[in-house]
Amino acid sequence: MIYHILNGDALIDRFSATGLKGEMVVARECLIEGDLSGDTREAFYHTRAKYLAVTYPEVHKSYFDEVVSQFEKLAAAPSPSEFNLWFGYDLFCRTNMWFVISLLQEQPIDKQIFVVYPSHLKGSDIWLDFGNASPQQILWCYNNRILFADKDLKLATELWHAYKGNDVEALIRLSKQPSACFPYLEEVCQAHIDRFPDHTGKGRPEKVIEELLKDSGKDFPSVFNSSFKREGIYGFGDLQVKRIYDKLMQNR
Repeated sequence: MIYHILNGDALIDRFSATGLKGEMVVARECLIEGDLSGDTREAFYHTRAKYLAVTYPEVHKSYFDEVVSQFEKLAAAPSPSEFNLWFGYDLFCRTNMWFVISLLQEQPIDKQIFVVYPSHLKGSDIWLDFGNASPQQILWCYNNRILFADKDLKLATELWHAYKGNDVEALIRLSKQPSACFPYLEEVCQAHIDRFPDHTGKGRPEKVIEELLKDSGKDFPSVFNSSFKREGIYGFGDLQVKRIYDKLMQNR
């Protein structure tokens, strides 16, 4: 069985246009934020649902139907199976990917796992992910996919547990391990660590958006566009930036 795990719904139409065979699984989580506690998969899902009920009520209503049901497809995968993980380089994508790999590693089946990065992008455009990719570019990326070796899968699982447990020392140590499966790993892990508040009470994203409020005007679209240009490494969507923006505007 062949699976294609897409990070969000935005890629579905263009992926479908490639004609690639296999079942689509859409990772609709946002593990870059919120409570990640829970010793079992079921407890973890309930923790996430509870967090989303407060933060994004409209998402919470469909969490188990629209989010968990997709992950459960992976838990039911037959042996042998091939998994193609379509994720970007940024922190948003990486956290979701680490979680997906941890799920796959729990499955005692014969499996091959590949990562498909937006490898057609270069320079400062690398954080755009598959946003502007054509079906032809998507196929090119697929043909340049990378196979996970056992050591890479072990690294991914350790990264997930370090991230989930807020173990900064472990993240720093793991981020220095070379792996073709995780380009820009050190920069991405450092970006996460920089999110923690310093002596000012603010982390890197808050400081950047605070600067932008002074330089780019106060309207949210301007702030969001400028924040992505400066901090695309986070992969924040409008919902994440809006939460920071609203908090800073309230305190002005």
